[in-house]
Amino acid sequence: MAGINKVILLGNLGKDPETFTFEGGAKKVNFTLATTEYYKDNKGERQKQTEWHNIVCWRGLAEIAEQYLRKGMQIYVEGKIRSRSWEDNGTKKYITEIVAENFQMLGTKAENENSHSSSNQTSERTPVVNTPPANDPLPKDTSVPESQEEDDLPF
Repeated sequence: MAGINKVILLGNLGKDPETFTFEGGAKKVNFTLATTEYYKDNKGERQKQTEWHNIVCWRGLAEIAEQYLRKGMQIYVEGKIRSRSWEDNGTKKYITEIVAENFQMLGTKAENENSHSSSNQTSERTPVVNTPPANDPLPKDTSVPESQEEDDLPF
């Protein structure tokens, strides 16, 4: 049986993406993503634990990340874990990265904090833009049509 290497993360960008363009024109974008979990310690006090992840996007996905992602945005990322090593001045260095296969932009950290603190108030729907495959152009209009503003679910 073959192995599975699948990562799903939901977090906030720690910095603007860094873009690298190679000789053949291929693009690579790197950024950090913070995921935060909360738990209660043995004294019953709420604790916060943040993990930082190195995210890498290639080619078409890199172009979308370069154009639309900014520090503080909340995104959902699916990808694979990759570890690599290299030598720098005689010292072996290691890094573990998430190679993104796709992502969805969910908003900014401030927008998400405001929506949690005002959950009893009516809030506008924030459209979610799915990243298209690398060879498809981005949709021109990402707004939610009026006809879709109310859910048509029977429950």
